[in-house]
Amino acid sequence: MRSTYRITDPDGWYFVSSTIVEWIPIFTHEKYFKIITDSMNFCKKEKKLSIFYYVIMDNHFHMILKHPELSDVMRSLKGFTADKILEELERDNKKWILDLLHYYRKNKSTHYQVWQEGFHPQLMNSNEMLAQKVEYLHFNPVKRGFVNNPEDWRYSSANNRDWDGSIIIELDELEF
Repeated sequence: MRSTYRITDPDGWYFVSSTIVEWIPIFTHEKYFKIITDSMNFCKKEKKLSIFYYVIMDNHFHMILKHPELSDVMRSLKGFTADKILEELERDNKKWILDLLHYYRKNKSTHYQVWQEGFHPQLMNSNEMLAQKVEYLHFNPVKRGFVNNPEDWRYSSANNRDWDGSIIIELDELEF
């Protein structure tokens, strides 16, 4: 069944979510996180995607972002990262994960499915809604028990710093 979430304002800010099929924990090693962050940075630079907030968990990510052709950018990001994730899983000989991605695919004409369909765009139509979504995504790793404080999770706009102190994703400023 297709999602009922729709992009109604091409100039709006959207809260989006994308999940690995069946919530399989793929982002358990730095190199898998890097696939996502590199792709996000590429979309910022080359496709002019605005990213304001984000969190990457072990099996999904959330972002608050903006782009006039958001569906196209998200399709590109998910397609590219799926290919790179599969390449890395094969290199790492993660047969059990590849078997699951094969088993749970929706389209039987493809060999694997990495991401669930859609990205569930929710228009941020008030400051209250924006604040609630930012809190939700920043506290996601805390609620899962990965860290005690949002700023302790490296792959989140609450921290956004690599081990060497460099910025992981150059975030955009929201203009109210």
